[in-house]
Amino acid sequence: MIAPNVRRVEQQTEPAINEQIRQQTRENIAQLSNADLQDLSYRLAELDQEWDVERVLEMNFASLVLGGFVLGTVANRRWLLLPAIAAGFMLEHVVEGWCPPLALLRRLGFRTAAEINRERMALKILRGDFSRLGVKVEGQKASPDALLGAVDK
Repeated sequence: MIAPNVRRVEQQTEPAINEQIRQQTRENIAQLSNADLQDLSYRLAELDQEWDVERVLEMNFASLVLGGFVLGTVANRRWLLLPAIAAGFMLEHVVEGWCPPLALLRRLGFRTAAEINRERMALKILRGDFSRLGVKVEGQKASPDALLGAVDK
């Protein structure tokens, strides 16, 4: 059955790993809770450069396919199994939202685009980007959980 939504990677990840990633996001936000606009803007620029887990999977898939074809053509035809296996993993990921490399990548801390975007939006709220729209968190409510809660609304 085809995985139905954008949270399919999170749904296929062990809850403890998801919690570690959420905790790291909260810590990232907490470190910047009293930062100036320049520091917030710098972190937002870093987030724009962060590779999400899907992009890493796609890069690994393309590298394995290319490498397998080259080695299969130049060295030994048995190397052509590598692109076939990689394609099987990618198909499984597309259909189910899971593949064997995904567990390792998540353990290494690679986040989904949605997880990266949650941190981005929380920092933009902290920076005041949405204050004209009435979205703001003030005083003690400026905790990472409060900011992420405002993002999830």
